[in-house]
Amino acid sequence: MIDVALLSVIRRWHLRDGLSIREISRRTGLSRNTIRKYLRSGVVEPHYPERQSPSQLDAFAPKLELWLKTEATKNRKQRRNLKRMHADLLALGYRGSYDRVAAFARQWRQSQEAARTAGRGTFIPLTFSPGEAFQFDWSEEWVIIGGSAPSCR
Repeated sequence: MIDVALLSVIRRWHLRDGLSIREISRRTGLSRNTIRKYLRSGVVEPHYPERQSPSQLDAFAPKLELWLKTEATKNRKQRRNLKRMHADLLALGYRGSYDRVAAFARQWRQSQEAARTAGRGTFIPLTFSPGEAFQFDWSEEWVIIGGSAPSCR
């Protein structure tokens, strides 16, 4: 596995010191193809693909998502809780844990909330020409004019 420090050494040896790819391969123990790949790409930091690990819940995810949608429209007292949904999934053949079901439901709720608030990002300020719109503050003011303080309303 190549890390950032080794990548910087490889680039320095090749670009600054002028070492050949074969010599760098000899010094590092890496394949010439690997060294050539990182030198050609111009990547400063190696990038590894994100690991995809299958879950036991994957086969039951559409069913659980449908349940979550239908339960979200019901009244609070009539909804099934996640423990009940987990028990129903167990009856259908799911062999995973409750924690995985709860994590799926949490992620689903966050995505629903993000979708619900996505359209609220636009803001159009209200601007009016002078005299087109007014704001009135109804209040009582006291002023002193020429030494006397009459009440003005």
